[in-house]
Amino acid sequence: MENKKIIIIVLATLVIGAGLGWLIKPSATSSENVAMESDEHDHEGDSVAEIWTCSMHPQIRQSEPGDCPICGMDLIPLKKEDLGADPDSYQMSENAIKLANITSEIVGMGSASKELRLNGKVQVDERNAYSQSTHIPGRIESLSINFTGEKVSRGQTLAMVYSPELVTAQEELLQAASIKESQPELFEAAKEKLRNWKIGNNQIDRILANGKTIQRFPIGADVNGIVTEKMVELGDYVERGMPIYEISDLSKVWVLFDLYESELAWVKEGSKIKYTVNSLPGETFEGTISFIDPIINSQTRVASARVEVSNKDGRLKPEMFVSGVIKNETSINDTQELVIPKSAVLWTGKRSVVYIKETVDGRSSFKLREIVLGPGLGDSYVVKEGLSAGEEIVTNGTFTVDAAVQLSGRTSMMSPREEETKKTDSFIAITISEKEKKQFEAVLSNYLKFKDALVADDFSSAKKMVNELDKQIKEIEKSQFKEEAAKIWESFQKELLKSTKVMSSAKDIQEMRNNFDELSETTIGW
Repeated sequence: MENKKIIIIVLATLVIGAGLGWLIKPSATSSENVAMESDEHDHEGDSVAEIWTCSMHPQIRQSEPGDCPICGMDLIPLKKEDLGADPDSYQMSENAIKLANITSEIVGMGSASKELRLNGKVQVDERNAYSQSTHIPGRIESLSINFTGEKVSRGQTLAMVYSPELVTAQEELLQAASIKESQPELFEAAKEKLRNWKIGNNQIDRILANGKTIQRFPIGADVNGIVTEKMVELGDYVERGMPIYEISDLSKVWVLFDLYESELAWVKEGSKIKYTVNSLPGETFEGTISFIDPIINSQTRVASARVEVSNKDGRLKPEMFVSGVIKNETSINDTQELVIPKSAVLWTGKRSVVYIKETVDGRSSFKLREIVLGPGLGDSYVVKEGLSAGEEIVTNGTFTVDAAVQLSGRTSMMSPREEETKKTDSFIAITISEKEKKQFEAVLSNYLKFKDALVADDFSSAKKMVNELDKQIKEIEKSQFKEEAAKIWESFQKELLKSTKVMSSAKDIQEMRNNFDELSETTIGW
């Protein structure tokens, strides 16, 4: 409650200063009495005129003492060391520079190279991954390979399958063999049926020689490699063409690096990369990007950059983590670029600025400079426009310099000259009659009474004052002002009435206080 009272008192004080400053100002402003810039006066015998400013609003500059037109505080003389030939240049003593830990360096030309760090994994070469399927439908009677990671050779028996369909086909072969002399076509058709199940001629000859069917047939490995996935269990029934193992040749592997969207422009097919493997400390490998995925993963928002690696010794294993570094030269035809550290740059939306350090009359002077940046190079930037080699810029403590410049009322990161010019050009001096001035005085008087009622916790009086305030604001008609002044008052009137309407319908004093800040801000702006 006490804090709320203090806030109300402070806001009311600002309004009083703003209102009195506006009311007592002459009908026509004089460029000799009020100056928003630090004007120089050529008096006979004086080398530098004395300039007066406000400690709370340093943008105010006047040629004589008086009150600040914004807050009403007494103006103070501006230090002579702050009155340099360049109004945008700010001087600091060497002691102040050391205390603020401000450092600078000379801008120079250099080779512009970007170091890109990527993370990735070792993966199976998809071209050497084989899905081992069964060519015989039936039930798995036995498995020779029971776990992943086991090494297999081409032709090695992986499983034994009992197939009722194959038994029937063998019986048809034996029956056709008994009448092959009279019906040789039927005999050849029976043998061809078995060949379609990948039953070799040797096995067919053995069936004919023994005169009985083979109950279980082996499934052999089609390739050499490592079993990376087991897909069946003992007793499972499998259909023809169903995969039962995943076999991969790991003599060659892929290293897949993750590329985020912002990094895609820096990596091309053919780029050289040095990388390390977490499980092989102390070793560095080199490779070439052979392929970049043309599609970004919708879940991870990355694309993959592939490096093909020989792995005959088997040291690299799928899913191992790797870290790589790609260095790119951004300069064209080996030309030198202007490079500055990132710590020297201040960002203000679309603008990038730095502070130039110069020596004026034996003192260090700082001035804001807008620049155009090129590509980022890790901890530095390429500068396209705005700087020249040999100039000295602030590289550490840039925000400290900007804060001091802003407090001095000069052009800074947050108050550029363009915005100040627009603000000055948009200022309109409004001349009003004595009658109109009294109307505004009455509004201001009731505003202060309303503030006092809020501070005193007097809800009844506050309700009465805000209703009276609402009535007085409505009585000031825009038609009595000139065209430009009428537009300005209309906008303020709408905001003021919006606040008074909300507070007049408040059910308690706390609800009034919650909306008092908005009323005060509008009144101060007016």
